[in-house]
Amino acid sequence: MDLRKIKKLIDLLEESNLAEIEIKEGEESVRLSRNPVGGAVAYSAPPAAYPAARAPDPVMPMASPVDAATGGRGLGDSAASGADIPDGHTVLSPMVGTFYTSPAPDKPAFVSVGQTVKVGETLGIIEAMKMFNPIEADASGTVLAVLCESGQPVEFDQPLFVIG
Repeated sequence: MDLRKIKKLIDLLEESNLAEIEIKEGEESVRLSRNPVGGAVAYSAPPAAYPAARAPDPVMPMASPVDAATGGRGLGDSAASGADIPDGHTVLSPMVGTFYTSPAPDKPAFVSVGQTVKVGETLGIIEAMKMFNPIEADASGTVLAVLCESGQPVEFDQPLFVIG
């Protein structure tokens, strides 16, 4: 399912009095529901073709909400305070998932620090629900920083790249 469609569904849920929306397209389905505090959470159910006995993937627990917001670095680290993040346009994660810098472990990274990128160029990918979603540059310029390591879990709106 297209990320733009999911974002439109989130906007629709926020603008309405609905508590939950579920959309199915073929084997894919997306379910959005409001948190008790009023936020929206995106959930994509696995296709029905998966066997019922399939064990869930292990989940890495986060120690606290601060760790979740800072990618496990905590507030004491200079990266969380912005000291190590250069000035420029920050590309944020559009979803929760696992971030990768290259299309495969044996392949080179999509981009590296110092490389010039154009709008729409793939910077990295995020795996969410066994689907790989490209993270594209939304500004042209030079990559000043790659803020996440390959294989690291990322949160929604977590900074991934800085483009100057």
